[in-house]
Amino acid sequence: MSDVLDLTRDLVARASVTPDDAGCQALIAQRLQRSGFRCEQLRFGVVDNLWAVHGSDGPTLVLLGHTDVVPPGPREAWASDPFVPEIRDGVLYGRGAADMKGSVAAFVVALERFVATHPDHPGRVALLLTSDEEGDAIDGVRKVAETFRARGERIDWCITGEPSSTTRLGDLLRVGRRGTLSATLTVRGIQGHVAYPEKARNPIHQAMPALAELAARRWDDGYETFPPTSLQVSNVHAGTGANNVIPGEMQVLFNLRYNPSWRAEQLEQQCEDVLRAHGLEYEVRWQRGGEPFYTPEGPLRAAAREVLTRFCGSAPEESTGGGTSDARFIAPLGAQCIEIGPVNASIHKVDEHVAVADLEALPELYLALIEKMLA
Repeated sequence: MSDVLDLTRDLVARASVTPDDAGCQALIAQRLQRSGFRCEQLRFGVVDNLWAVHGSDGPTLVLLGHTDVVPPGPREAWASDPFVPEIRDGVLYGRGAADMKGSVAAFVVALERFVATHPDHPGRVALLLTSDEEGDAIDGVRKVAETFRARGERIDWCITGEPSSTTRLGDLLRVGRRGTLSATLTVRGIQGHVAYPEKARNPIHQAMPALAELAARRWDDGYETFPPTSLQVSNVHAGTGANNVIPGEMQVLFNLRYNPSWRAEQLEQQCEDVLRAHGLEYEVRWQRGGEPFYTPEGPLRAAAREVLTRFCGSAPEESTGGGTSDARFIAPLGAQCIEIGPVNASIHKVDEHVAVADLEALPELYLALIEKMLA
């Protein structure tokens, strides 16, 4: 077995369902300390975060990842135990194999090789891990970034190991992500009998035109490589369960994925303007998941394009699509951020997996990027 495969299997075998790290970071810290890294545990609430640094003055390159995984779902649906890593036909199966314990293991191996070859490298190279990426993301990288900002921690470049590839390793380079803004909307009416609507006020009837207007709105035409901003209603709940009662309250969940044309507070204001214009009696609770970020042309993006082209034989697609990642908390510190990782076809699914050949190629890919930036 290769070093990266062994470490990935060790990590997958630890059932680190959010926010439980299950000892993954301690295992990694022990390895990196042997290579001369200074390791700092940053625990907030029940969340573990690891900050491991090698080097001193100069620009800082951070490898960013997470050790937590989503729940496996019904274990009987898996072909093998999700927390007993198993190789079948050149593929490693297990929860977290692709998202993202394989990338984390590759980070560790690449860092060990880099400092062994370049012990006196310029600048700093670092690894930042959290156990709170798949959950609420409150006490993970978000809180770490607040800590870094307070103490003036410098980050120039950040490579996130999220599974970004589509059909083969390295065919996509993520150069930005949309922002995410979620709302819990409560619309109040007056409960009553359906036969006497004049004595009640139906919050469903009142809210639907406003929701239809928000859902149909074209917020913008996109921004550079970003798609247009979109709003999706994800949950609607009202009623007592009886078909002869007008409900007194309605709750709606919706989410906006937005490009750099907007900031969260602007979108909140626009949405509430619509709700007020329709005369709703409402309360809305907003959750700002993170602002959009974008890495323009520069040393990091150019290095990634060159390395991926060499690995794949063709230039990668450069994209800002997909959901979001913890890089949204690092970018506001002034860092340029990109995302490169394995194929994402099986993430969060039953029988999550990664090709062993891809896994064994990842350390060399990350090492080539580190050397481009710091060697």
